[in-house]
Amino acid sequence: MLGSAAALQTKPYNRAVIGIGNEFNGDDAAGVQVALRLLAEKRTNPDSAQPLILNGATAPENFTGVLRRYSPHVVLLIDAAEMGEAPGTMRVLDWRDSSGFGPSTHLQPLATLGEYLESELGCRVLLLGLQPAQLEFDAPLSPEVERAVGEVTAELIRILWDPLR
Repeated sequence: MLGSAAALQTKPYNRAVIGIGNEFNGDDAAGVQVALRLLAEKRTNPDSAQPLILNGATAPENFTGVLRRYSPHVVLLIDAAEMGEAPGTMRVLDWRDSSGFGPSTHLQPLATLGEYLESELGCRVLLLGLQPAQLEFDAPLSPEVERAVGEVTAELIRILWDPLR
């Protein structure tokens, strides 16, 4: 699933994960849910730099100061993305094309954030999109996206904190 996100596995790099979305709009909460689940792990790996996990919600650009201080080598953005795929489908996408992934609930386009992070912080930016089934107000995650969130979270736990990596 995150095989093309090999940059996350490289040590001793500082790695940041930002969950993005609106937790009140059904599957748009997918990125936020991944971030919250990672934050709940509170794991450490003495052989690697502690990753920075952020709940960017609908304004991930508000965390650029935190990111600047952390000085990440790679930033993984996770967000619901309309890709015309089956609900729950996960795909590493080009953040430069993020304006074409469907309606956005962010205050700023992810392409703007990605460009800023790469040019100002000198880091690599990756975008993981999760195909939503529904974006209804006050709805829970759909079963397909709930499954995908669990898979992404488990894979990131393995990548970010596995001491054998």
